[in-house]
Amino acid sequence: MASLRGKTAIVTGASSGIGAATARALVAEGVRVAAGARRAERLAQLGDGVVGLPLDVTDAASCERFVADAVDALGGLDVLVNNAGLALGRDPFWESSEDDERTVLETNVNGLVRMTRLVLPHLRDGGHVVNLGSVAGRQAYPHGAVYVTSKFAVRGFTYALREDLLGRPIRVTTVDPGLVETDFSRVRFRGDEEHARGVYQGVEPIRPEEVAECIVFALTRPPHVNVDEIVIKALAQSSGARILRSE
Repeated sequence: MASLRGKTAIVTGASSGIGAATARALVAEGVRVAAGARRAERLAQLGDGVVGLPLDVTDAASCERFVADAVDALGGLDVLVNNAGLALGRDPFWESSEDDERTVLETNVNGLVRMTRLVLPHLRDGGHVVNLGSVAGRQAYPHGAVYVTSKFAVRGFTYALREDLLGRPIRVTTVDPGLVETDFSRVRFRGDEEHARGVYQGVEPIRPEEVAECIVFALTRPPHVNVDEIVIKALAQSSGARILRSE
């Protein structure tokens, strides 16, 4: 297990859920972290070892400022964790709206691609890019067409980036979680708490900390080992569409 002590990392979407858990897990391994989120006021809760900076991955200027400030604060970069992402609605595609489609694709795809492009020139030899995908990017499920599309795009981009970086000492990993209990469903259902809670009823979902452990695992393999992809699902979930719930 390679040590991460003394390394530096950027984590996007770090104000809650998987992003916050990942930032904390990296700090516990001795990493200095620049954490970015639109809700920047929440980043203070991540504690010592974390530099909290405002970041809207859908805004090119915001991304450029964030990367410049992160590099200045950390003095160099070793790890990028592209975690920022969301879904909006759970309806048949013909009930979708262009505004929602644009928000999901700008956040999940364009924002991730943009952050990667901006960070790559600063990644030191031995660097690592980790993209948060989803089981939705491996197998489609009903009433989530645009989110599914975005996560298939993330997986395709990760594969393509791996090809482009072949020969450079930079590793690339996609981590594809299934059902994780975070604010994800609350955002998807636009603050409808009852609907959001129903997503996790009758099943023990993955915890954000368990996804963070997978990320740390990939980062701590020997330098000659690239963990291309990790898929993590609840035991009661076989795919995005099939979840066995207790009565």
